[in-house]
Amino acid sequence: MIVDVHSHLFGCPDHFTPDFSAQAGRAHEGEVDLTVRWEEYAATAPEDTRTIVFGGKARLSGLWVDDADVARYAAGHAGRVIGFLSLDPTQPGWQDELRYGHRELGLRGVKLMPMYAGFDPGDPAFDPLWRYASEHGLPVLLHTGTTFVSQAPLEYARPGLADAVARRFPELRMILAHLGHPYEGECLAVIRKHPNVYADVSALHYRPYQLWHALMLAQGYGVWHKLLFGSDYPFTTVADSVAGLTALASVAPPSGLPGLNPDEIQRLIHRDSLALLGL
Repeated sequence: MIVDVHSHLFGCPDHFTPDFSAQAGRAHEGEVDLTVRWEEYAATAPEDTRTIVFGGKARLSGLWVDDADVARYAAGHAGRVIGFLSLDPTQPGWQDELRYGHRELGLRGVKLMPMYAGFDPGDPAFDPLWRYASEHGLPVLLHTGTTFVSQAPLEYARPGLADAVARRFPELRMILAHLGHPYEGECLAVIRKHPNVYADVSALHYRPYQLWHALMLAQGYGVWHKLLFGSDYPFTTVADSVAGLTALASVAPPSGLPGLNPDEIQRLIHRDSLALLGL
């Protein structure tokens, strides 16, 4: 079984402002169609794949997906899709959205986009969010790392900001998205330190050298078990992500140094992340 912990629900153009759509072309080389189609996703993933799906809320960057859309999508693919709610805690009413998404819509985790929305996740003002998630067993996937949106402040992209949250709420399960790219070393330092903090490797395979180097760091730190598989669909697919990760096992290291452990790469791809996240 493959568990894809990082997949989106987007409908173009309804969920984006024109500015967001225009800037999305900088995500990576080649045109990106951000419209999610289940048939397209399923064709790239083994039938027993289980997928965490979320939308996203970030008024600053021009992205807003209603949680009810995610709940309908998850219900339409029950047994394969687990829906997460999203929050933009800079906007009024976010606490009501949190309770509604969890209690009424039955969504089972939270997606936050601090850089896209423009907030510091370690600010104690947001402790009610973290406390609710911790007390109700809702894992939180936190966007960390770079972006293509020019108005999104990079200072809120650092994976190190999660350290303050994990210190105050040690029972909270968190996933730091994209291995914090390009701050992978900082991300690895955080996940090594906190038992309930993980990182996903989504949307990294198309930068193979940087991913190889990041996984070598993870291997050196002994944190393979803290890395979770994710695709970042529709930016890329499960099949391409698996192929990209598998290919890294054959990369020859510099003379005299060990390479990546191919068995650990396969364990990463097939890790039961749902069990680790309490899902």
